[in-house]
Amino acid sequence: MQPWQLDRINSCVRGENPTVMAKMKSGYAVFGDIQFLPGYCVLLGYPKVFSLNELSLAERSQYILDTTLIGDAIIKVCNPLRINYATLMNTDPYLHTHIHARYDWEPEEFRKGPTWWWSKEKLLRPEHDWQQFEELKQDITSALTEIMNQAYPYTK
Repeated sequence: MQPWQLDRINSCVRGENPTVMAKMKSGYAVFGDIQFLPGYCVLLGYPKVFSLNELSLAERSQYILDTTLIGDAIIKVCNPLRINYATLMNTDPYLHTHIHARYDWEPEEFRKGPTWWWSKEKLLRPEHDWQQFEELKQDITSALTEIMNQAYPYTK
């Protein structure tokens, strides 16, 4: 594990997290560590809170909007079957949402369930490491930047 992975949010703030794609109004859009399903991203809420329920209604709305903007960027670049969103906070006790592209090439028994149904042996192969997907990260970042510019036209 890299030092930036031990404190993902503050490593974003300090500019030390290499997976950062964009600073959004509600947090940081980051490229997922494991790209088994290409396009996997995460929105890390900032400032750091324990739960979505700790945010004001306006902050919640912004967080959900930002989450879906990341999904829009993934759709634009990866052309998946659909996008799944998961805000769990069970392992990492701070607000963050996993944004998974789902594809028609996934076996039926996995395509209709959560991504954690896949075995760790399949997911954690070296060829799925995010560093192997720099071009995809850049493409999603570019799409996200364009979408953010459209969504936030008065805040440039």
